[in-house]
Amino acid sequence: MSTLSIFKKVAVAEGISYLALLLIAMPLKYFAGMPLAVKYTGWAHGLLFVLYAAFVVMCWMEYKWKFGKVILVFLASLLPFAPFIVEKRLHEDADDQAKA
Repeated sequence: MSTLSIFKKVAVAEGISYLALLLIAMPLKYFAGMPLAVKYTGWAHGLLFVLYAAFVVMCWMEYKWKFGKVILVFLASLLPFAPFIVEKRLHEDADDQAKA
């Protein structure tokens, strides 16, 4: 399995964990008095965020990404739906490179 394919899976998982944290765990904490929802979802999201950042660096080195692309891909991890867009674009880029 390539670094890029693993990164795409991590990007999707990180995006899902971020949305779960924002849309499920935070409301449970503040409206239902369940702080453990944020504790565990936040822990999982934190781990996936670190993996995402590590794979950005690994892909940068392995695939010789331009610095601007690296910055955009990293910044995408800070926006709730952006990791899904990153995964889709990376998939399209890989398809375009395979056709060339």
